[in-house]
Amino acid sequence: MATNKLQRINEDIARELSALLRDVKEPRVQQGMLSIVAVETTPDLKFCKVYLSVLGMEDERRMQKGLESAGGHLRRALGQALNIRHVPELNFKLDKSMEHGAHVSEILRRLEVEGEPDGRDEATDD
Repeated sequence: MATNKLQRINEDIARELSALLRDVKEPRVQQGMLSIVAVETTPDLKFCKVYLSVLGMEDERRMQKGLESAGGHLRRALGQALNIRHVPELNFKLDKSMEHGAHVSEILRRLEVEGEPDGRDEATDD
């Protein structure tokens, strides 16, 4: 469980990175609409996992390489924006929970269509 200070740092990093990602000039990063889902920083502030959701992503590998390429610039800008002694190394992870949720929803919708149309459960006789 993260401490209050660590939670505050995670929130600050997420807020600042969301602003910084909009201004990144790297064309591989500008594939779609980026949003930060979560930020997890280690207690020693050496590493930070940034989970991103991308709407309209064309190529996952290109996006990942673009984020790695812009990582140094983002880390430096993050250090200037936040007043913390150690700026963590940023590790970007693409979060596919939205796609997974849409897939599960589609499966459930198909099951609903194939099942009983009135939605009644079958009664069992005891």
